[in-house]
Amino acid sequence: MSNKLNRRDFVKSASAAGVGLSVAGGFFPVYGKNAPNEKIRVAIMGLNGRGSALTGEFARLDGYEVAYICDVDERAVAKGIEITMKAGKQKKKPKGIADFREALDDKDVDALVIAAPDHWHTPAAIMGLQAGKHVYVEKPCGHNPKEGEMLVEAQQKYGKIVQMGNQQRSARESIEAINEINKGVIGTPYFAKAWYANTRGPIGNGKKVDVPAWLNYDLWQGPAPRMPYQDNLIHYNWHWFKHWGTGEICNNGTHEIDICRWALGVDYPVRVSSHGGRYHYNDDWEFYDTQIANYDFEGEKTITWEGRSCNGRPVEGRGRGSAIYGTEGTMIIDRNGYVLYDMDNKKVREVTPETKNATMDTVGGDQLTALHIVNFQDAIRTGAEQNSPIEEGHKSVLLCHLGNMAQELGETLEIDPKNGHVKDSDEAMKLWARDYAPGWEPSV
Repeated sequence: MSNKLNRRDFVKSASAAGVGLSVAGGFFPVYGKNAPNEKIRVAIMGLNGRGSALTGEFARLDGYEVAYICDVDERAVAKGIEITMKAGKQKKKPKGIADFREALDDKDVDALVIAAPDHWHTPAAIMGLQAGKHVYVEKPCGHNPKEGEMLVEAQQKYGKIVQMGNQQRSARESIEAINEINKGVIGTPYFAKAWYANTRGPIGNGKKVDVPAWLNYDLWQGPAPRMPYQDNLIHYNWHWFKHWGTGEICNNGTHEIDICRWALGVDYPVRVSSHGGRYHYNDDWEFYDTQIANYDFEGEKTITWEGRSCNGRPVEGRGRGSAIYGTEGTMIIDRNGYVLYDMDNKKVREVTPETKNATMDTVGGDQLTALHIVNFQDAIRTGAEQNSPIEEGHKSVLLCHLGNMAQELGETLEIDPKNGHVKDSDEAMKLWARDYAPGWEPSV
């Protein structure tokens, strides 16, 4: 039986879970009645994936105006403008540009929305903050651990709102689930498992070719040291190259690992190990299509991540999700609610949303994206508590980076639980940061 949350129950659950709400922002409904009078003008950077969905949501939500569409692919600029105007909420056509820095120079722009490749997330976010803009940045919040630390520092220095796109933090059902765990519905939670299973094909072995006429490849590379263009890199496969991407654990694991960390109430681990490899295909993919990462925390708590990029057989009937195990029961949480089991494996309760959310479609927009963007608006307008402040987003992304580091080095990492830094490993700390193209080094 599916339990439906009413507004009063949701507000109570959200408050107990430490999630701020604002009447002015208007969670119920997401669109409409409670929109602020003045619009927040946004510039959206990156349109060839998640950015298209974000553009659609920002364009149709009351309280926002899409002022700029920014992309190094001239075809994507046209697509972003079309998406904006089809939403039907604004009459003014956004300006299409290749270089997002032009939008940062516009004093009328309030916020920068970043959906560019991972190597751009922190450098662009810091530039936005320095220009006096609020920032909505897709996960992961940095290409490496140092960038996440820099972004937290920049947010504290410049005082603007920075929200990371781990949108399940704004799911009503997930908020209720965490609240129930905090109240002891499964006793003491001590183990959490996160998983993501997909059936991705090979990316082949790329050839060095001329840069397409529609692409500003130099600007696409931006802060990353220059590499020759190859034909299996853009627009999606960069995820699997270490020079630009962060692998499946940061690409999708961030979401479920974040839910596990939230449910267990933990921050930095004391120990991290990882096992796996690129098993399925012999191609240019540099990360791992199979990865099991383990995180031990103080207080005898553990999180495990199971990533299978090329074998999509589900776990618990779900392609992605989180299982929270306690002394008195188990809770399965995903983007479409939660299921509570007792110690006899009997289903005690199931809570689902009225409208299903995207699970394996990582590009499309859904209700969770809309709720997360509304929370971003509330934080800007009224100072409401963020569902995903950057300091919390960074902690979850850091776990993903540490998993990749342990995997690459083939060793168990001992971690300082006060700050997440690796202890007594010079080799690991060499992976803590990256080199930048001359003149592109981010600084706070």
